[in-house]
Amino acid sequence: MTRSVSDPDFKYTPSHNPYWEKLMHPPAELQGLAYADQHTETHRGDWIHQFPATRNQTLSNKPMLHVEVGCNAGHVCLEWAKLNPEELYIGVDWKFKQIYRLAEKAGDAEVKNLLAFRANAERLPLMFAPGEIDYLHMFFPDPWPKKAQMKNRTASEEWLKRIAPLLSGRGYFHLKTDHAAYFDFIRENLEKLKDTYEVIEETRHLHEHNPNAHLLKIPAVTLFERLFIKDGLPIHSIKIRHKT
Repeated sequence: MTRSVSDPDFKYTPSHNPYWEKLMHPPAELQGLAYADQHTETHRGDWIHQFPATRNQTLSNKPMLHVEVGCNAGHVCLEWAKLNPEELYIGVDWKFKQIYRLAEKAGDAEVKNLLAFRANAERLPLMFAPGEIDYLHMFFPDPWPKKAQMKNRTASEEWLKRIAPLLSGRGYFHLKTDHAAYFDFIRENLEKLKDTYEVIEETRHLHEHNPNAHLLKIPAVTLFERLFIKDGLPIHSIKIRHKT
């Protein structure tokens, strides 16, 4: 029987991708920085103690935990981590090489408040406990524009419902897209979940009133976002909070 990737009993399968082996058995300098597949579910509820910055420490105050879904090579979350050493960051992406490179860059820069996860976003509830995530970020996910592809969209009503309990209420979930139809899809799903989420900020043109938007650099914008701004495309943005 083929199990859904969101099923608790689902198991990732080994890959022939050379970076899969590197992630599953990372070199000493990357151990504890990169996690892949089922290993991303081994510290559910206790990730704040797995960072080099916090490991084996007694924390009087819980640091803010940011999770970026679809982080690609982690350009944004890595810069965030450098700028905010008192906060914690986890970059999640499906691609082996990008996550391995993110862990390498974090190690080379001696960034101790960032972890890199190669995992499927459908399994976030298996990776994190209720209230564990303070800020969730998802920027420019694949819009899957064709009708037959729409079932692959990450921000489905069911997914939004399942990940809501993971959010602590201290922060928010920030989504950005250049794709108007995908933004409509997100808004329609949130309307069905208005007892679960509150919208705290929303715009159809994030940089409309910034004449210098083309000068923005990472992490204020993503690599894709810089290209979209250059091409004059409006950026749709929404911040939502779980009604705890």
